[in-house]
Formats: sequence, C-alpha cells, structure tokens
Amino acid sequence: MRIFAFVAALLVAGPALAQTQIPDAAPIIAAERAFAADAPGMGLTASFNKWAVPDAVMIAGGQVQTVRDVFPPDVPRPAGEIRLEWWPNFAGIAFGGDMGFTTGGVAVNGQRTGHYFTIWKRQPDGSWKWVYDGGSGASAADVPGPDSEPEILPVRPALTLFINGSHDLRATSERAMAAVRARETALAATAATDQKAAHLAAMADNGRLYVAPRPPAIGREAFAEALSGWPETFRFGPTEGGGASDRGDMVWTYGSVAWTSDGQTRTGHYVRLWQSQAGGWKIVLAQLIPAPPPAPPPAGG
Repeated sequence: MRIFAFVAALLVAGPALAQTQIPDAAPIIAAERAFAADAPGMGLTASFNKWAVPDAVMIAGGQVQTVRDVFPPDVPRPAGEIRLEWWPNFAGIAFGGDMGFTTGGVAVNGQRTGHYFTIWKRQPDGSWKWVYDGGSGASAADVPGPDSEPEILPVRPALTLFINGSHDLRATSERAMAAVRARETALAATAATDQKAAHLAAMADNGRLYVAPRPPAIGREAFAEALSGWPETFRFGPTEGGGASDRGDMVWTYGSVAWTSDGQTRTGHYVRLWQSQAGGWKIVLAQLIPAPPPAPPPAGG
C-alpha cells in the first residue's frame, strides 16, 4: 500500500519533475537599470516609489522602515537633491522565475561610495517590483562600471510540493522559510563565540560578502580575509522578516544584530540571501547595516 502511494505521488508530481526551462535573470536586470535610469529625471522619491511594492522594506537610520517612510510620496523633490547612480554587478533569479536580486556599485554625485542590494518580486501582471533595498559601505572603487554585464548566479532546480493534483506554492515557500530560520538560529549560536567560523560554514562558494569598507569578498579565501575585519563575535537576533520564492529555492531574511567595538555596544541589521544548493542552504549574499553610532556624551558631563 505504501509503495502504491509513493508511486502515485511521483505521478502527481510529474509536472514539477518535468520542468526543464531555466528562467532568465535578464528581466530583473532590465528592471534595475530602468529604476536607476528614472532617478535623475523623476527624483529619488518618485522613482523609489514607482518601482517598489507599497510595503517594500528599507533599513535606514538603524530602523526597518517602508519605502514610504523613507521617501514619503507627498514630499516635494528637494532642491539640490544628490545625484544617485547605481548599476548591477551580480544578479540571479529563483527557479520559478518569481523572485530574484541584483547588487552592484553605487555612486553619489559621481563619487563611488558603496554597494546596493535589491530583492525583486514578479507581480501578478508580469511586471517586477522591489521588496527590499539596502546599501553597504563595501568599496566599489574597483568593481566593473555601469556598461558591464553582471555576473549571474546559477539557478538551482527545485521541486514544488503537489497536493490534490495542484502545486502548493505556499506550503513550499513556508517550508523553505522555516528551514532557513533554523539555519539562522544555528548560525547565531556559533557567531556568539566565533562569527568567522559561523559565516564560513554558511557561505556559498559562489556567494558574495560585504564587509565595509573592504571591496566585496568573492571566494573562500576572500571570505576568510574579509571576516577578519568584523568583531570576533556577533549577537544575532532571530529572523524578523524576508520572503521565499514560490518553489522554495531562494530565501531572503533580515534581523537585528549587536556587537562590541572599542568598548561600546553597537547595533544594526543583517540582511542575507540564501539559496538551496547541493550542500544544503547556503548564503549567496550577506551584508551588515550598522545603526548610526551613539552620540558622544555632552561636554563636561
């Protein structure tokens, strides 16, 4: 009886197993470039709101905020607004073609200042909108410029859970999110005594790590060197938010973090992108966004 049920389940899952077409990240890259191209003419507020879902997440000023908190739509464009430019150097898409990312260099008034990281979701009408956008102070001095083509993260094939003859995308994505939360709990436990070991165990060989002000770390030797620039330990909080792709092969997360630097407690947020790979869930991009440093004590206080 069990054998019959197993064979029947495989037959039901046939459409998932039969998928051979690998999605292309080109539409996400095109959306990112169109978003960047809109900024000079429309202004930052209009362009950021145009390309985001209404509750899109940004981390600014040490807080998790929505795009409308950071860029209120009813506030007029300021005179002398900075000239913000950015371009993709690394991009990828989930197996189901419903979620992806880009990251790359940022310049302010012509001066390269760091890197952005954007998570994109395909909308019901087929358009792409971003759901997370954040920056890192990792050096962009030597990364390829706006005219270059980004490196593409290989797509990892994934199966979808089929129930009653139909694919249950919600169950699949929820299961992926739960698995990543468990991985992040384990990472946090190790990072409390040795963050370098914790990150090296979790990073994908083909991932990227942003440790400001260093350039993006790519490859295991670069990971090890860059991680030496962070404190020996981190106190990572639990996963606070994020999302998973429909087929459960890609998950992004964010949460709080605290550490000690020069005898002072500092806080901020981590943001990670995980991919289900041959060796399990691995981080393909990680960034740390520090909150503003504490204000100095009053003179004579």
